[in-house]
Amino acid sequence: MVKILNGLNYLFIYAYQETLKTFNIQALKDLEKEIERKNNWDDYLIPETLPQPRSVRTPNIMIPVIGGICSALIIGFLFALLSMKGLYFIGLFEFLVAAALVFTMKYLIRFSNYTDLIKLLYLLGGMILLTYASNEYFQYEIILNTNNLERIGFWNFLKIRFLQGFTVNKINLGWIGWIIIWIVQLGLTGLFVYFRLVSALTKYVIERVPAEVVDFAFYHVVKNKSEEEIRAELASKGWSQVQSQNEVFEAIGGHQNIVALSRIK
Repeated sequence: MVKILNGLNYLFIYAYQETLKTFNIQALKDLEKEIERKNNWDDYLIPETLPQPRSVRTPNIMIPVIGGICSALIIGFLFALLSMKGLYFIGLFEFLVAAALVFTMKYLIRFSNYTDLIKLLYLLGGMILLTYASNEYFQYEIILNTNNLERIGFWNFLKIRFLQGFTVNKINLGWIGWIIIWIVQLGLTGLFVYFRLVSALTKYVIERVPAEVVDFAFYHVVKNKSEEEIRAELASKGWSQVQSQNEVFEAIGGHQNIVALSRIK
């Protein structure tokens, strides 16, 4: 066994040495220098002028908040109508709810110019809870109105439903079935919302800043300039407002997110 391993090692070393002979060492060095020049942006030509920033819109979180509440209630009502018709499919509905919430949020972000990912995720988490809570309430109202029943109170309705259990394919899973389905609904919807929101937000922060401006700022990042120095460089090219400069930095972060996601894929 030892002799076989020694033989394999010898063959590997021999093959490695023979491979080295086929390489042009100078060509490899030149290629390394070229890659280093590209990574350091040494060939970048600083433009004399840059596209000017659009009119600055102060980020306003109240637009996503108000719009998010309204959209969650509307989606909850539609979800209740479909559920009462027996058209609920686990997984599909959670995906559709997430898609509808993010579709709405995408336009609310554009109208409000609000791009704080963490706060938007908290807001969407609240919208998810409101969607499913309102879905239960709207189902309660639909059942009472379509069957002309006396009002028993929403909490009593939930207790009755909880005690009757959740039925799948004529199999009653009991009260634990409702716990499972609520966890699945919140979990799947939250997962879908997270990835779709990150994608939509990244696209927006990149689109609102011209590529020439992003390249100009990123060149100075590569050259290890401080944030204050980069802001001064942007100001010298007409990007003097703090909000406009912040949007440039967010666009750089958006490009870096795309690179990171592509590496994961």
